[in-house]
Amino acid sequence: MQTRFSAERLREPGLTGIDSILRRCVHCGFCTATCPTYQLLGDELDGPRGRIYLIKNMLEDDTEPSSASVRHVDRCLSCLACMSTCPAGVNYMHLVDYARAWIERRHRRPLPQRMLRGLLRLVLTRPALLHVLLACARPLAPILRRLPGPMQQLAAVAAVPRRSRGGRAGIAAPAIRGRVAFHAGCVQQVLGADVNAATVRVLERIGYEVLVLPGNCCGAVEHHLGAAAAARARVIANVDAWTRVAAARPFTALISNASGCGTMLKDYGYLLRGGEAAEQMARCTRDVMEFLAGVELDGRAPEPLRVAYQPACSLQHGQRVTLAPVRLLERLGYELVPVTESHLCCGAAGTYNLLQPALAAGLGRRKAGHIAAAGAMAVAVGNLGCMLQMDRYVSLPVLHPVQLVDWALGGPRPARLDECRSAP
Repeated sequence: MQTRFSAERLREPGLTGIDSILRRCVHCGFCTATCPTYQLLGDELDGPRGRIYLIKNMLEDDTEPSSASVRHVDRCLSCLACMSTCPAGVNYMHLVDYARAWIERRHRRPLPQRMLRGLLRLVLTRPALLHVLLACARPLAPILRRLPGPMQQLAAVAAVPRRSRGGRAGIAAPAIRGRVAFHAGCVQQVLGADVNAATVRVLERIGYEVLVLPGNCCGAVEHHLGAAAAARARVIANVDAWTRVAAARPFTALISNASGCGTMLKDYGYLLRGGEAAEQMARCTRDVMEFLAGVELDGRAPEPLRVAYQPACSLQHGQRVTLAPVRLLERLGYELVPVTESHLCCGAAGTYNLLQPALAAGLGRRKAGHIAAAGAMAVAVGNLGCMLQMDRYVSLPVLHPVQLVDWALGGPRPARLDECRSAP
């Protein structure tokens, strides 16, 4: 793809790299075949190739983006399926994130959108505040379900039951393997505390000392909402704090059990280009299932369980971790069944289900139909946002794969296995 940035424009921070990304695109259109929004809408501008043209023109014009350009970029899930498909190696993730930040600087959104996006940044990055909000929303859930747009999703999240953490490992082995750090997340602490507890139990049981890192949000919420300065400040604060932890108590890996966070953490080196500490944190970050796949585990599934494994987009496309979770679960004795269109997004996509509820619902129902046809007894997916989305549209129990590992290694039976819902 040809670009026409002047030499002066290319001196703008980051634009030279974006120019290189744009120039890699060969217009082949392979990406449209794996783009969920293109599959739903059939509009070239709602596929990666069309969005790349829009972003190119938007950046070259160097003016306020048009409402149409903003709408099509906003509809992008950032699922990154296009990156797995692209034969030219276009880094669409960095391109669309740059475009989102450009839009936030140059485009004034309607007041309701600004309020919603500001509220998401305020609440989702603060576990204590999110906990209070959900506690207030639970009694109002029947009313919220009747309201349009994001209120229905808020009602669904508020209805998520408070689950027991299941206690500590109890039979933890001595810390003979080493020490790892664990990023507990922000929303994860409130709505996925049982997943966090299972993660720590497994790591301790196989002989690792676990350091729970200070801080909450990895910066992904702000980053994907285009708040580049706030995201960068959070990334810098995290790297500084975690570097101090590593200096006092060195660790060999930084474990994440939310693949959306893991993808962000693995990109710290790019976000703080030239920062050795950020590069080091990115290099040592591992998804929990990716990490466990490299460890010899002595366990077996306590009972037969047929599992539909749906790889989270941020794991399979963002981190390129595809086979490790499958092989680990099968090694532990679980029966895994394939899900049709497992490469396509479920519609969660971070805050997308709140900002684009209609498209998210369409993708959620489509995914639920494929999962129902798989004939599974439970669903496993390695990202909290995907779990919440499937909780809404799938009638089967939805678990994180690490909970199945925990169970196979002697941990408690996941409470989620006994949950069944009526899908909408």
